[in-house]
Amino acid sequence: MFISSAFAQAAPAPAGGGDMMSSLASMLPLLLMFVVLYFVMIRPQMKKQKEHRAMIEALAKGDEVVTAGGLLGRVSRIDDAFIAVELSAGVEVQMQRASVVQVLPKGTMK
Repeated sequence: MFISSAFAQAAPAPAGGGDMMSSLASMLPLLLMFVVLYFVMIRPQMKKQKEHRAMIEALAKGDEVVTAGGLLGRVSRIDDAFIAVELSAGVEVQMQRASVVQVLPKGTMK
C-alpha cells in the first residue's frame, strides 16, 4: 500500500513534446564532443597507421631505413614478418618489419 502511493508521488506529470526536446538538447554537447574527438584524435591516428602499413609493405631489398631503436641500416633480406638490416659491413641484425620507422632516400648512408 505504501509503495504504490510513493510511486504516484514521484512520477512527474507528462509535459508533452517539450521533455523530448530538452533531453535532445542535453545530449547535444556530448555528441559534439565525440565528433570533435573523432576528427582531432582518432582519424589522424588511423591515417598515420595506414601510411605506416603501406611503407612496411613497400620495403624492398637495398632500402635504407631507420628503426624504432634509432639504428640506421640497409635492408639485406626480407621475410614475411622479419627483415635483416645491415648496419655496417659484416654486421647484420634481424628485426620485425614493424620496427622500421622511416625509409630514407637512396644514398643517405655512406
